[in-house]
Amino acid sequence: MPEEVLFKSERSQSRSEIATLLRTVADNLDAGESITLRAGGEEVTMDPPASPTFEVKAEREGPVDGPGELSVEFELEWDEDGGDGDSGSLEIE
Repeated sequence: MPEEVLFKSERSQSRSEIATLLRTVADNLDAGESITLRAGGEEVTMDPPASPTFEVKAEREGPVDGPGELSVEFELEWDEDGGDGDSGSLEIE
């Protein structure tokens, strides 16, 4: 299935700025509200269902024998037809 990027933003930000953005997403999810992403002249609003699939991934990219780039990715997925995702057990500390 081909992928269509609806919105993308990437820039260095402080841990505090990132936490504020993630808190806004968490608050909107908790309240059952949509999530609007906005950067420059781009904007997209998405309305996750009650139980989307939540994917968490920790990665290291680069050579096996040298320093690389580390990342933590958080992703919400759901079918456009409104179907809810499969739930699983996850803990984050």
